[in-house]
Amino acid sequence: MKLTFVGAGNMAEAIIAGVCDKYEVEVIARDQKRLEELQEKYDITISKFDNQVDIEGKNIILCVKPYALEEVSKKFVGSAETLLSVLAGSTLQTLKNAVKAEYYVRIMPNLAAKYGKSMSTLCGDEVYKKEAVAICESFGQALWLGSEKEIDIATGVAGSGPAFLALVAEALSDGAVKEGLKREDANVLVRGLFEGFSPLLNENHPALLKDAVMSPGGTTAAGYAALEEGRVRDGFIKAVTKAYERAKS
Repeated sequence: MKLTFVGAGNMAEAIIAGVCDKYEVEVIARDQKRLEELQEKYDITISKFDNQVDIEGKNIILCVKPYALEEVSKKFVGSAETLLSVLAGSTLQTLKNAVKAEYYVRIMPNLAAKYGKSMSTLCGDEVYKKEAVAICESFGQALWLGSEKEIDIATGVAGSGPAFLALVAEALSDGAVKEGLKREDANVLVRGLFEGFSPLLNENHPALLKDAVMSPGGTTAAGYAALEEGRVRDGFIKAVTKAYERAKS
């Protein structure tokens, strides 16, 4: 199968890195220099985004900014086989109004796609579910959801989550430095912590994992109490809510 990317930003590159060994990849974008940079890194073909872009029979992965959808779609000629859109908040109906295609699927990957570790969510035409999930599984895990509301909620977790976790990582490192650890050592500790946390979470419910670490009157209990005082849990819940509300709008 050939995948045609429209757009060459960070998310597009992350997905390209994950799929280029498994699919034939074409990238169409306005920035010629950026296209050439991608071609040097990956086994792909490139085309300059011009006044007309032929999408007839192609499997399009749309990776432009949501606000650019109307402008970009005016340049499309023909009808695509499939439109896979990573545009947060752009509904299936909006996509159908803008781009001609046989099938439509919304996907929400994250930057971990570059390392084959994205947690991607999908929804759209059920008849294309198997193929769409297979594409997303080529760069990580994939979860098909039953509605657009659910994928907008998921955007606040899987899509925005790397930024939220980056804040956690930075804060933990800052805390260690505050108490006297060298920055380089603090960063090594945090990277190791995150690498080891995933398999723990795969085998344990978060609440049970927390209880297993937090002994009565111990160091973890003291630190956890400080997090509760700072309303950290509430902050993360609200962050997901705000991201979901933004995705809807």
